[in-house]
Formats: sequence, structure tokens, C-alpha cells
Amino acid sequence: MRVLGVDPGTARLGYGVVESGSRGPRALAFGSIETPAGEPPHLRLLALHTGLSRLLHDWKPDLVAVEELFFGRNVTTALSVGQARGVALLAAAQSGVPVAEYTPMQVKQSVSGWGRADKTQVQAMVRVLLGLGDEPRPDDVADALAVALCALQSWPLEERVRQGLGRQRSG
Repeated sequence: MRVLGVDPGTARLGYGVVESGSRGPRALAFGSIETPAGEPPHLRLLALHTGLSRLLHDWKPDLVAVEELFFGRNVTTALSVGQARGVALLAAAQSGVPVAEYTPMQVKQSVSGWGRADKTQVQAMVRVLLGLGDEPRPDDVADALAVALCALQSWPLEERVRQGLGRQRSG
């Protein structure tokens, strides 16, 4: 299974392509899509969409995993992150790829075993789980890889539950 993990942001959107294998998960690609601060918002969103569409085309993931919005104190930041999330969801839908969404706590729990892990703990565990030489940086990239790892662990069970519920309703 191949997952494109996305940590949404308008200034920097982190991404990570992770694949499951017989020897455990491995990172195929990771990085960020960055937009210029002075650019109008609609052009920044277009750049994110173009970059994500290219990643979806090039890597052909089975699933896109997106971190859910954590509403903090800064409403402006929350709105722009929400817009970036919308772009990610749209790009996935246009590519016909299913989407899974996970809260930051679910991602941290899945990767580190503790839902309140800090950024350095998440980065360290992502490095270990993927066998990377260095911890992925910046935080957005590590978070995107963590979201992808969370999906690799969670999605198969979630899919079986969905299929089982579908059979119950039709039966």
C-alpha cells in the first residue's frame, strides 16, 4: 500500500510518500511545497494544488492521508490551514484517490505511542520507523510522514470495518 501523507499549510505544505513492504514501511519521497509570503492567497492555493496534483500523478498513491485541523488560538492561521486542507482534499478527489483524515493526537499516538508527544519525539520516531539517516525537517515534513505512517497502520482495519458495516446494512 502506498500513502501520500499531507500536513497542510499555506506557506509550507509538508508531504511524504510512504509504502508498506515486507520489511516494514519505507519513505519513497518527502519534502514540502512552499509558497511566497507576498503572493495573493488564491495564487498560493493554486501553487499547492498544482504541486499536490503532480505528486498524485507521479506517485499514484492508494490513499491520501491528511492531518485534521487543530484549532488553536490564531483564527487567521486556522483559516489558511483549512484552505490548504481543502486544496489537498480537492486534489485527491480529482485524482480519484480515497482520503483518510487523522487528528494530531491520533497521529502522535500511532507513531510514538503517546498522543501528546512533542515535535522532537515525532521526528525521532519517524526517523526510526522509516530507517532514515537524519530526522526529517522541517516539522511539516516529519508531520506529513507521520500522517502517512498512521494511515498505513490504521487504514486496513478502518476499511474492513467499513466493508463489514456495509454488509450489515445491505443484509
